[in-house]
Amino acid sequence: MEAEGGRAPLTIPIWYQYTPGKKPWVLTGTGSRKLGLIRAAGRFTLMVDRVEPTLRYVAVSGAVVDYVDGTRDDLREMAARYLPEEKVGPYVEMAEREHGPQTRVTLDPQQWLSVDLGNI
Repeated sequence: MEAEGGRAPLTIPIWYQYTPGKKPWVLTGTGSRKLGLIRAAGRFTLMVDRVEPTLRYVAVSGAVVDYVDGTRDDLREMAARYLPEEKVGPYVEMAEREHGPQTRVTLDPQQWLSVDLGNI
């Protein structure tokens, strides 16, 4: 997403959730600069890279289709994607305590770009 004042686009690491056949979504702080920029643009891009088993990435861009208050279930689902099962509960408790209110932002994928560089 574009940042204001002629600055380069805001690029940050973020956890995301995606289930094939459904729309990807992210959770972000309700009062964050990131959410403000997404709201202003009405769209954003996610980029995911992996180096195993091959070097590859995929980027997906599109319009925001939904902003809803994030829930504990959203936070738990997201954390379970990235953390071992025994770490999910403690992470959720910490995030609720320290991160404040979250907004779930759902993306309508409109452009996909992917590359697999194979076993270079």
